Amino acid sequence: MTTSIAVTETSQTLRRRNLEVEIGEDSLQSQVAQALSKATRYAFDTLRCESHWCGELLSNVTITAEHVMFCQAVGIDLSLDSEVYKKYILAQQRQDGSWSLAPDHCGDVSTSSEAYLALKILGVSAATPAMQRARDFILRAGGIAKVRVLTRINFAQFGLFPWDGVPQLPAELIFMPSNLPINIYAFSSWARSVIVPLLIIQHHQPIYALPNGIIASNNFVDELWLDVEEKVPLGPTLYEAWKNDAFGCVFVGLDKVLCSLGGLRWFPLRSLARRQCVNWILERQEMAGDWAGIIPPMHTGIQALLLEGFKLGDPKIRHGLSAIERFAWQDENGKRIQACVSPVWDTVLMIRALCDAGTDRTDLRLQCAAEWCKARQQLGPEGDWRIYNSKSLAGGFSFEYYNTWYPDVDDTAAAILAFVSQNPRSVNSPTVERAAEWVLTMQNNDGGWAAFDINNNKLFLNKIPFCDMNNLCDPSSADVTGRVLEALGLISNTSCHEYVDPSLLDRIDSASDRAIHYLVQTQEPCGAWYGRWGVNYIYGTSHVLCGLAYFSENQPFVRDMIDCGAAWLKRRQNDEGGWGEGLDSYSDPSRAGRGSSTPSQTAWALMGLLTMLDPGDDAVKKGVAYLVQVQTEFQGEGASWQETQYTATGFPEHFYLGYSFYRHYFPMMALGRYLKAIRASNEKQHIR
Repeated sequence: MTTSIAVTETSQTLRRRNLEVEIGEDSLQSQVAQALSKATRYAFDTLRCESHWCGELLSNVTITAEHVMFCQAVGIDLSLDSEVYKKYILAQQRQDGSWSLAPDHCGDVSTSSEAYLALKILGVSAATPAMQRARDFILRAGGIAKVRVLTRINFAQFGLFPWDGVPQLPAELIFMPSNLPINIYAFSSWARSVIVPLLIIQHHQPIYALPNGIIASNNFVDELWLDVEEKVPLGPTLYEAWKNDAFGCVFVGLDKVLCSLGGLRWFPLRSLARRQCVNWILERQEMAGDWAGIIPPMHTGIQALLLEGFKLGDPKIRHGLSAIERFAWQDENGKRIQACVSPVWDTVLMIRALCDAGTDRTDLRLQCAAEWCKARQQLGPEGDWRIYNSKSLAGGFSFEYYNTWYPDVDDTAAAILAFVSQNPRSVNSPTVERAAEWVLTMQNNDGGWAAFDINNNKLFLNKIPFCDMNNLCDPSSADVTGRVLEALGLISNTSCHEYVDPSLLDRIDSASDRAIHYLVQTQEPCGAWYGRWGVNYIYGTSHVLCGLAYFSENQPFVRDMIDCGAAWLKRRQNDEGGWGEGLDSYSDPSRAGRGSSTPSQTAWALMGLLTMLDPGDDAVKKGVAYLVQVQTEFQGEGASWQETQYTATGFPEHFYLGYSFYRHYFPMMALGRYLKAIRASNEKQHIR
């Protein structure tokens, strides 16, 4: 997507101007209406194929660097794209020589090491200033010995890291029945889809060629080791593991035993385990070639199949390679590989934003977008979610173009909100009913909802040596639970004037009561809620307040929860009127709700506040005025907002995302709801 930016203003400029927007209600309403008109035009100008939206999904350079390593490993010629890959990776380098997890974040040794290797594979000399700065940073950070496990595996495949320094993954894990505490379905969907191919890769422990050849102990990046004579980083001793955690001690001990036994590589059932892993991988490949809708299992899946005898020309491999190329994004900044693509997510949220902004619900473009999404409801027999939810009918929505195996609860709730907002009569349609039924069956025992699985909460698995990113599980989260509550609340509210099956309403009431109890338990003492999938407490608090608003009328304690959450949001408003929160709040909760203002986070805060505050409240007016003032990106007759910070979360403290449309549809929602609240307030005063 190419955007022509005619006007840009920094936050410092805004402070100097002190937001010279008149915030008298009549003037502000007029300016909001104009901003929404421009934003609506911008939204329709970015519509794809007259049917949907899909913005670039930004992350850090590791996905692209790992793609370069993948191509080097399997023998794919990158000479045609070498310059555009180099351009992108080098452009992301920080002044201190590092590469970070997100813009304006500190450098990361694993990310920097992978970027360095990718650039060297692409032909960048280690003597260039950029590479020298990178090497200096990596060495200051402890060198390759300090990289995370997945980086160790990537390096080990080229002889750059000893396989003995990689935690064991015996292929026989595939045999573990789902009723045991440890089995592949006890892991989160994103971990599971990578772990199964890694079982095969770990069995083979391949050594691929680098530009200097195939060498078991390759010196291609020896300059990144503090001590090239000692390339086996020592893991924790049993005593050290015991001091930290009993589960960790057990897993460290088991890993050491498996290592001494050669990873069970010669176990009699190993051949059968490998065949079962291959069948599992093949079964979950989409017709279009994708695996799980994300890049890591596509890379590892293809590598595993090639190690088991498949060829690059085989149809399964060719389809997989084509799928990866669909994740590429190229513009004047170079070429990169997206970690994922977000067409369904972007489209349902944009539909909601356009509805909030006052777009005619019968607009053919809006109707076509809704129909495009409805056609992507997952109704087939696929789905790992069935392992622990076998009696439910399918009905969920996935994030991506092609992902029948992993629909997610958050997308499905957002889809319900979009469909019913665009056409209230659709509340009793088969699409909405099936989606709601599926979501209800995915509720966890604690009353909350997770992203992809049910009761995927065996957190002790995060102590496995393989996991150093704390991401092997998918437990309930307040932000997903809040969005689900909002969707269920909208269905119940709409049933006042549209027919909804009474039995469905009864189940919604029961599920909502349990969800509210979960949210009572997870509200922080300050009044906020943690945000698992967005940064961070502002995101979590906003989504919870939007959900609870439907259930506050006859439940005073719910109103108290909302009041506490809204009061926290008000306390976190910045002087210029906006809200912001940095990624550091994940590691330091005292930083919750603190950071430079961004359009998306300001919009989240406003949507939360508008659930209980009068639109004439000063905090609301200042926030709305801020959004009007920072709508500074113009494209033709349309306009949007600028946002360089990443405000979405993949894995807290380890992987962050920047959705290029977050800066657009969330401000549209907030401004649209503000105008609606103003009109409702005026009508009440007129009646009086």
